[in-house]
Amino acid sequence: MDKFAQAGYGQRDIGFGERPALLMVDFQLGFTDASNPLGRSDHVQQAVDNTATLLAACKAHDIPAASCAVSWGGPDEMVYWKIDSLYDGSFYHGHPCTEIDPRIREEGYVFEFIKTAPSIFYETPLKPWLVKHCIDTTIITGCTTSGCVRASIVDSFSAGFRTIVPADCCGDQDAQAHDNNLQDVGRRYADVVDLQFVLDHLNNNHH
Repeated sequence: MDKFAQAGYGQRDIGFGERPALLMVDFQLGFTDASNPLGRSDHVQQAVDNTATLLAACKAHDIPAASCAVSWGGPDEMVYWKIDSLYDGSFYHGHPCTEIDPRIREEGYVFEFIKTAPSIFYETPLKPWLVKHCIDTTIITGCTTSGCVRASIVDSFSAGFRTIVPADCCGDQDAQAHDNNLQDVGRRYADVVDLQFVLDHLNNNHH
């Protein structure tokens, strides 16, 4: 038994509420297209494919879905990132790297917007949209797990949402970073599950 479990971490399941929404964090070509240095992770590719399956199920069950990309007008808008490739122009407005991956684009269904900080919640239109749809549960997917996905999980939890994270719908540059961060948020803030678990829930509870 690990020391966290001995101290009482991770002993409760949160579970789904009545009104879930699917959130997709930064599945944009900068992270999913191999022509970009940040876009060469097989782990992320797999997560996009799995999320596309989840998106189709959410649409079939009339579950709202939102998606963001990170993008800036130029270096003056950026805070102090430590990632060189963010400064080469590929993450500035209008660059192909800021476009949402076509596998999870659904015109007229997915609510899409730009963010400038790690979390999908931070100073974006997301919270009013969640309130408008009476959402009590977020299903968080995206990349990268140890960066923007983790920040989004913490903010979802902090805002009072039940937070569900299908692990195989999240991707990172490194599987160990992915595993470590999901283990960590699973002790505190979120139910870490898999795609099949979420699909089963939707099929059994949302007709």
